Amino acid sequence: MTDAAFHQSMPQSSPDEDLLLERQLCFALSVASRSVIGAYRPVLEELNLTHPQYLVMLALWEKSPRTVRGIGHALAIEPATLSPMLKRLEANGLVTRERVAGNERALAVGLTTEGRELRKRALSVPGTMMAKLGLSRKQAESLNRVMRDVIAATQGS
Repeated sequence: MTDAAFHQSMPQSSPDEDLLLERQLCFALSVASRSVIGAYRPVLEELNLTHPQYLVMLALWEKSPRTVRGIGHALAIEPATLSPMLKRLEANGLVTRERVAGNERALAVGLTTEGRELRKRALSVPGTMMAKLGLSRKQAESLNRVMRDVIAATQGS
């Protein structure tokens, strides 16, 4: 469906209807986010990870080691928010944290052998979640693209 056809298929609404809760993008995104993250919980419990820890591990499985600042940038969260998560992942034997040579203020986070091996077990998570949410790979990719467009728009990109 083209953008023009999509907009023509949308029912015209009055300004009063624009304030209906069901028409609020912020509401739909908020509920969807909580619902999807909640659906991940039992799947990630099998890996002994919380959802935020899973995101950190995904970033490290893509590139390791990374600085705390680099992980924060990749996940769009503040480095201060990462610190307790990284300590917990280190206590669980999945990551190491070391000062960067020549820059004592920077902290490099790397994967341990156990952290690298956990990736093998995590390979089933995307497929499990697509099945759980009733999405095909194509639908999941399409939804991901739309969400990335929304993120870019809100960040002025």
